[in-house]
Amino acid sequence: MPCVFCAIVAGEAPALKVYEDDDYLGILDIRPFTRGHTLVIPKRHSVDLTDTPPQTLADMVTIGQRIARAARTTELADATNIAINDGRAAFQSVLHIHLHVLPRRNGDKLSVAKGMLLRRDPDRESTAEILREALEDLGRIDANQSE
Repeated sequence: MPCVFCAIVAGEAPALKVYEDDDYLGILDIRPFTRGHTLVIPKRHSVDLTDTPPQTLADMVTIGQRIARAARTTELADATNIAINDGRAAFQSVLHIHLHVLPRRNGDKLSVAKGMLLRRDPDRESTAEILREALEDLGRIDANQSE
């Protein structure tokens, strides 16, 4: 299946652009959660966090911050949610990395964080150990690849 974001970048599919430079595009989401919901996408295709260069992610966040700051100077936003849905289990619907910038208004009814109030990890120590070991393994892999 062709990538809709690559088609937008190529000018083959419509989008409402709010930001563009040589490497990135900011477009209004076709199914916005809030007014001004913008997607920041790299023009070069990558699928998710596992194959996106760290500098690309940093650039996406920098652009997202700029869009959020602009929205907060208007009636669109009092605050902002910024998110990357990484993989299908995390509700990534287009398999081209993208950053969501959701302008928020005081009193709006969007419940992005609904399940966060009662969140608990029943075994935090075990979870921390799993992540520490995986990070150590990844560090060894990265070191071997750079040699």
